[in-house]
Amino acid sequence: MARHPLPRILTGNAPVTRGRELARSAADGASEVLQPLITIGRGLRRLAAAGRERWAATPKEQRGTLCFVAGAGVVLVALVPYGPLLALVAVTAVAAWVGRYQEPEAEVAPGPSEAETGRLRALYEALVPCFSFEDDPGLLYAHDGDWQEAFTEYAFDEDGRPARLRLAYPAYFPDGEAGARARVEQLLHAKSGRGREYRFDWHEEANQLVMTALGPLPVDIAAQPFVTSPGETVLGFTDPESVQRTLPVVCGDEERDVPPVVWRTGRRSTEPHLLALGQPGAGGTTLLRSIALQALRDGDVVVIDGGGTGEFGCLAGRHGVLAVESGLAGALAALEWAAHETERRLVVANRAQQAGRPAPANARRPLWIIADKLTALSHLASVEGRGDPQRLLQVPLRHGRAAQVTVAAADQFETAELLSDPVRTHTKARVVLGPATAEEVRAVLGAPPSTTPPPYVPPGRGYARLGGGPVLRLQVPATPDPFDKTAVEAHREAVLELLPKYSGLPADDGLPADDPEPADDAAWTVSLAKHTDAAPVNGD
Repeated sequence: MARHPLPRILTGNAPVTRGRELARSAADGASEVLQPLITIGRGLRRLAAAGRERWAATPKEQRGTLCFVAGAGVVLVALVPYGPLLALVAVTAVAAWVGRYQEPEAEVAPGPSEAETGRLRALYEALVPCFSFEDDPGLLYAHDGDWQEAFTEYAFDEDGRPARLRLAYPAYFPDGEAGARARVEQLLHAKSGRGREYRFDWHEEANQLVMTALGPLPVDIAAQPFVTSPGETVLGFTDPESVQRTLPVVCGDEERDVPPVVWRTGRRSTEPHLLALGQPGAGGTTLLRSIALQALRDGDVVVIDGGGTGEFGCLAGRHGVLAVESGLAGALAALEWAAHETERRLVVANRAQQAGRPAPANARRPLWIIADKLTALSHLASVEGRGDPQRLLQVPLRHGRAAQVTVAAADQFETAELLSDPVRTHTKARVVLGPATAEEVRAVLGAPPSTTPPPYVPPGRGYARLGGGPVLRLQVPATPDPFDKTAVEAHREAVLELLPKYSGLPADDGLPADDPEPADDAAWTVSLAKHTDAAPVNGD
C-alpha cells in the first residue's frame, strides 16, 4: 500500500506556535487598552456590593426614609444644569478610585501532613473516654469518629509536634471539677510530647479548650535599671500573652522588649508586702537581692539575713542601706527599730494631715524590710528563750502601706509552717520558685498553676500571683552575689554597677555587731534615725 504524505498542518508545529504567540500578544494588548474600563468595572462592582451590604444592614423601619432621600437626590441632580453629566463623571471617578487595586487571591492553607494527621487522630482517640457518654445521641467524640469536627484549630512546630490545639468538648463535661480537668490536661501533655511546658485555657461558656506549647522564659537578662514608675518593682519576666506591657531591657549587646511582672507598692497598693517560698537554691535570695537593688533607687533598706551566709554582704555600708544583720541580736534590734519607725511615721503623717500640711520627707521616703530565711532566727530565738523576730514584723505588716514601709520575705518549703500568722495574712503578693507540685503552688498562691511543670527549672524560675490576679510564669533577672566567683562575670558586673556608693560612715557609728548584745536599744534608734534624717521615736 502506498503511503500518502501528511498535511503540512500536522507535520510541523511552527504555525501553531506562531498562532499562540499572536493570540497571547493580542490578549495582552487588549488588556492594556481596556485596563481603565476593567478598573472602572471592578470599582462599580465593589460599590454595588457595598450598597447591598448597607441595604441589608439598614433596619426595615428605616428603609423607606433611605429610599426617599435617595430619590430626592436623584431628582435634585436631574434638575441641576449638567447634573446627570456631572453625576456620571463623579461616579466614574469614584469607581476608578475604588477599583484601582486588585484583591489578591486568598491563599488556601495547606492541610496537615500524613504524620500530623496521625497525631491528631491519636489525640482524638485518646480523648474519647474523657468526652464521650453512652446516652448522647450525637457523640462528638467516638471511636472512628471525625476528628475535624472536634479540633477546630491546630498548629505544629518544626518537629511535627502539636504547638497549639483548640478543641471543642460536650456541654455535659464537668469542666468545673479540678479532677476532670487534670485528667484531660495530663492526657494531652503525654500525647503531645513531653519535655515542653503547656498552658491550658478553659473557656467554659464556649465549651472549648485551648492548649499552647510554651517556650522557655529568658534566663540571660541580668539586673539593670528597669524603666518603671515610682512604687513599681520588677519581680521578673513572663509570657507576652499574660501581661499587657513590655519593658526595654539590654541583654548582652542587644536591646529588646520583654513582658515584665510588675509589683506595685505604696499607699494605693492592694498587695503591699511579698512572700516568696521555694526549694533551697531556687532563687529566693536572688529575688530579694533584685528587689533591694531596685528599692535603693529612691528608698532605704533594712536587710535581715537569717541564713547567715553573707549573700547580702555587698549591700553593707552602702548609701541607703540602714543595716545588714545576720545575727539574732542585731536582727531583733533592727526589727524593733523598724516597728518604732512605722509607728513614728504614722504619728507624723497624722499630725501633718490634721495641720493641713503634707507629711515631711522622712515620713514619705519608702522603707523596705528585706527578710531572708527569718524562720531560722525564729528557731534560734526559741532555743535561747528570746522573743520571736517575726513578732516585731506585725506592726510593719499591718500599717506598712500607710507608713510607706514594705516587707519582702523569702523562705523555704521545709520551714513554711514556722511562718507566723501576720506574715501569712498580710503578704498578698506571693511567689513560688523552683520545682513545686500543683498542690504546693496552690497552697502558696491560692490557685493552681495554669501550666504543666517545666522539664528544666533554672534558678529564679517559678510562678507569681499578685493578690487575686492570675498565676503567671516568672523568671527572676539574674542578680548573683557580686562577690561570688562562680557566678557569670557579666552578671556580677551588672550588680556592681547598680550598687550605691559607700556611705562613708566611720566604723564606730553606733551600729551593733552581730555577736554581742546591744547595749541600748535607744542607741539603735538614734543611729538608724540618723541614716533616715528622722528624729528618734521617744523624742517625736
